[in-house]
Amino acid sequence: MEEKRLEMYGGLWGGLIPLVVLVGGLIWLSVEERGGTKPFWACAWIALCVGLFFARDKAEYCRAAMRGIGDKTGIVIVTAWLLAGVFGKLMAAGGLVDGLLWMGMTTGAQGSVFVLLVFVAAMLFALGTGTSTGTCIALAPVLYPAGYFLGCDPAMLGLAILSGAAFGDNLAPISDTTIVSAYTQGAEMRDVVRSRFPLAMAAACVAGVVFLIFGGGGEVRALPEIRASLRPEGLVMLVALAVVVVSALRGRHIMESLIYGNVAAAILGVLVGTIKVSDIFRIPAEKGGSTGLIQAGIDNVVGAIIFAILILAVTQILIESGIMRRILDFAQSTLVSTVRQAELFIVGVTILASIPISANAPAELLVGPGIVRPIGERFRLAAARRANLMDCAVCTIFFILPWHIAVAAWYGALYSAAETYGIQAPPISAALYNPYSWTLLVVLIFSAVTGWNRRYETEPAPQQQQQ
Repeated sequence: MEEKRLEMYGGLWGGLIPLVVLVGGLIWLSVEERGGTKPFWACAWIALCVGLFFARDKAEYCRAAMRGIGDKTGIVIVTAWLLAGVFGKLMAAGGLVDGLLWMGMTTGAQGSVFVLLVFVAAMLFALGTGTSTGTCIALAPVLYPAGYFLGCDPAMLGLAILSGAAFGDNLAPISDTTIVSAYTQGAEMRDVVRSRFPLAMAAACVAGVVFLIFGGGGEVRALPEIRASLRPEGLVMLVALAVVVVSALRGRHIMESLIYGNVAAAILGVLVGTIKVSDIFRIPAEKGGSTGLIQAGIDNVVGAIIFAILILAVTQILIESGIMRRILDFAQSTLVSTVRQAELFIVGVTILASIPISANAPAELLVGPGIVRPIGERFRLAAARRANLMDCAVCTIFFILPWHIAVAAWYGALYSAAETYGIQAPPISAALYNPYSWTLLVVLIFSAVTGWNRRYETEPAPQQQQQ
């Protein structure tokens, strides 16, 4: 984003007003467990309106907000979300859930082995749909009761679903956090996916061992009739995911890759009989009805898109009033003098931004353009490296705190499933022990301290190589 100078009454303190109003509203809604991208709209809207009265030049304030809304980074994010939303809907409608459930329940596995399979199934579903919340809502109603009756530990069984959802949110090319982290840092999706894979998989492998060791201990009982509706053909939808990943890794633009993936998902769903052409697009039976999966997919991301647009406007005000520069200068003069400190600062500031807010992509939008990018560029960190530090950071503590959207949705789905089958549900505090999030945090800190997986834009200067 272009940095201009916007004069505010009260100087820098006046420039802070929009941020205080925005974050205050987000925290309030999150603590009251009413957070979400649509409820957050009002907070950003009020922040923009209040900030106007602190601007000395009201017209320039409005132009700054419009520059934020029209920023090319925001345009790419919005367009990618539109295509990713439809892709996720097509994958789910194509039977990916049923295919993964069939895979998990026909192996004859019990106890901790089944917990590990649940973790893998959740990872694949989240990778294919790009939604952590959707993964929890889709898989918990069947996988949780099935695992309970197969002798799994209830808490570890539930955490396997949450951990798999976090993995997909962290790594999927169509995840909102991946899209935001990549394009706020000016990174190619190919570089992001390739370089993030070792970080995410290292954490996933350790988490898998934890599930294998501690996932059993329950009592094996007769399974209810859960298997009847499960069909293996839904697994073919993973081919569409492969199309997106391979296309992105070959250097194709994320929009191009997502279009290929959408077309592949639609064709595969029709071929295996899980999707009808009329499901994808049709003339509604009545006025106001849905035209099909395309509209439903776009509907799913409208909330996130509008909030992102408002966040970009507020962020531009902060940049042009000098707030972000002051924070950056303070960090560089007191906290950051080496590349190791810069990476640890990026991780820390991103986690801090994600703690009070119940959605993690907005946290990236707040710190990505104005703080993470300039401090990373000062030390010549590669764009993909900056994106990876930020994205991994928002997938750690975020997935253990109960006021966050994904955790709330996860627990709601578990509790509902437990009530349906008359079985025990773990307490929501079980999220505090999420193995993937904790191991990812350890991997991330290890990477920043040791330099493992670190990449530079160009060969770093000798003083920047100091640890």
